[in-house]
Amino acid sequence: MSGDGKAANQGPAHRNIELAAAGLMGVFAILVVYGALQAGIGWGFEGPKAGFFPFIMGSILLIATAVNLWNGWQGSKTKIFAEWDQLKQVGAVTIPIAIYIAAIPFIGIYVASVLLIAYFMMRISSYGAVRTALVAIGVPLLTFIVFERWFLVTLPKGPLEAVLGY
Repeated sequence: MSGDGKAANQGPAHRNIELAAAGLMGVFAILVVYGALQAGIGWGFEGPKAGFFPFIMGSILLIATAVNLWNGWQGSKTKIFAEWDQLKQVGAVTIPIAIYIAAIPFIGIYVASVLLIAYFMMRISSYGAVRTALVAIGVPLLTFIVFERWFLVTLPKGPLEAVLGY
């Protein structure tokens, strides 16, 4: 960041980010309270109903949202949250990870991991193809051996594992 925090055209305003985060938290809190009301928040013969504690947590979250909205609204309109170049660096990591997470149900964790590791090694770190292939294939293979064979923990698999008989 530039240090002065006054250049609003260098990135999003800190106030806007605070308000957006508080708004998302408020939506989540409303969903929690709504779900708790659907489950019942009263006291039954056995004790509290299923929605009692989520209702309390959702209510506390709503109060925290109100405080955060108030504090965010009072914030400076000119102070920046982060520069656009910094946000691009964050995006260069978070977008591939989001794609990785979304791909796991379709191609399995092992193939998705190979692709993610290879992407980061080739694109972000500029490793060569041989080293990238060794690490990108070796790490998921080692993970498979440790979890599937030693610990007997099944991880999400895709079509490749089905073809190989796993």
